[in-house]
Amino acid sequence: MTEQAGPRPINPTLKMGLEFGPVLAFFVAYLWLKDRVFTIGGTEYEGFILVTAGFVPVLLASMAALWWLTGHLSKMQVVTAVLVVVFGGLTVWLNDDRFFKMKPTLIYLLFGGALAIGLMRGESWLQSVLDGAMPLTHEGWMILTRRMMYFFFGLAVLNEIIWRSMETQTWVYFKTFGLTAAIFVFFATQSNLFKEHSSEDDKAE
Repeated sequence: MTEQAGPRPINPTLKMGLEFGPVLAFFVAYLWLKDRVFTIGGTEYEGFILVTAGFVPVLLASMAALWWLTGHLSKMQVVTAVLVVVFGGLTVWLNDDRFFKMKPTLIYLLFGGALAIGLMRGESWLQSVLDGAMPLTHEGWMILTRRMMYFFFGLAVLNEIIWRSMETQTWVYFKTFGLTAAIFVFFATQSNLFKEHSSEDDKAE
């Protein structure tokens, strides 16, 4: 297979819809079915289980469309898709919602762990993913990677606390809006880092 030099540009609204649409669809479907119980093959399934079963193929179809349109999927997207299939499948197969609720924890532990390994080698693996979006010096990338590592580990702990101590509906709100908002807030608070370690300033000099 020929490796693409970079993702092909597509309409930003369409791209956002493909990336966030499945999560929003999961949220809406959960609110619709959360209080219902379905009997399939003699086994009772709560609405959350059926919504999870529907979320897996919707996410895969969305990512397939994104790959077809852009010719590119990030490593983070691929890892997320694999974990969704594994933990979503276990949730439905074993009729146990705990597996799907643990998925974000494992995702953020994997991402944080990967960044930690890169840092121990004196490298910023985050740079290979985001280099095109944020021109930073090597020092800037190392600082951002270290902060992102702690951020991912913090999200993993927070997800564990919420799903283990609160109701399913609270966790769904947290997963749909809380995690996404946290990422936006994190990058918004890094403005000083982007200014102080911008590689564009070095080029200008």
